Amino acid sequence: MKRRNILKYTTIGAAGASLNACRKKTPQPPSKPAQPIINWRMATSWDRYFEILFEGVETLCRSVSTMTEGRFTITPYPGGDLAPPLDVFDAVSNGTIECCHTNTFYSFQKSPALAFGTTLPFGLNAQQQNAWLYKGKGLDTLQNIFSEFNLIGFPAGNSGTQMGGWFRREINTVADLKNLRMRLPGLGGQIMSRLGVNVITIAGQDIVPALLEGSIDAVEWIGPYDDDTLGLQRAAPYYYYPGWWEPGTTYMALVNQAE
Repeated sequence: MKRRNILKYTTIGAAGASLNACRKKTPQPPSKPAQPIINWRMATSWDRYFEILFEGVETLCRSVSTMTEGRFTITPYPGGDLAPPLDVFDAVSNGTIECCHTNTFYSFQKSPALAFGTTLPFGLNAQQQNAWLYKGKGLDTLQNIFSEFNLIGFPAGNSGTQMGGWFRREINTVADLKNLRMRLPGLGGQIMSRLGVNVITIAGQDIVPALLEGSIDAVEWIGPYDDDTLGLQRAAPYYYYPGWWEPGTTYMALVNQAE
């Protein structure tokens, strides 16, 4: 063998040995620790037959599972399964349930500021509400309010402008509102009470029975599709718009701070 070939093969062999040595010395990134498996229950203020509302909650829960490759699952429950529909705020606040999906203005008696987490009469539409939440530091302000109740809030949907509701009798003047028994939550209810309305807050699934039995005379819900799903047009013949008390209704997912 020629001397130049011996030198060539020796050089290649040495380079290969050096490369293998470098490979052995190169530190490998540590393996990622196994992520915990988390299973939460989500109480809601909605019955399963409220298609848009409850299906929206199911979509939210599926998205969380997909993003975490199935390691974080949230199971949604219709209103009444884990807690009464209007009491899910309290159930999450006291740690009975991990999270919920609701309107925070259902609990505005605890603090009028909770109404800002849903909507205000003559207030912001859906786009303006989102701008305030995410760009106007509205969500930061709400977190300070929610923290008083051991909660963290995440905006999770907006219905847009709602309708004025269904009435068992015709309304032509403000005087016709006097002594009207109406299901109307939030600050809008306080305004209507000053016009003589007897404001009542009941869960969505209790609305039609209350209208049919005559314990309420009027109700606001959401809008044509959802109202038709509930069958409100069969319980009250007069439909009015717009719902100035809900120009852009935000739904909120609330989580207990300890979770």
